[in-house]
Amino acid sequence: MKSSKMRLIWLPTVLLTMALTACGSIEQAAQDDCTSIGWQIGSKGYQDCYKARLYERKLDYSLPPGDQPSPSLL
Repeated sequence: MKSSKMRLIWLPTVLLTMALTACGSIEQAAQDDCTSIGWQIGSKGYQDCYKARLYERKLDYSLPPGDQPSPSLL
């Protein structure tokens, strides 16, 4: 297989892996927050904590109301 064909297969695979890893980062951070303060996974308190932390983190990473994303200069 030629080097250029190998790059065409390799690049989308790496990008997809990075994108899927980033998707779980907010959920993982919320889970880490709750387990670090002592909640056991599966308990009622953990579920409440997880939902609250997930909501807070999604707010942190969302755009302000009415704000439009600007094009990247890169």
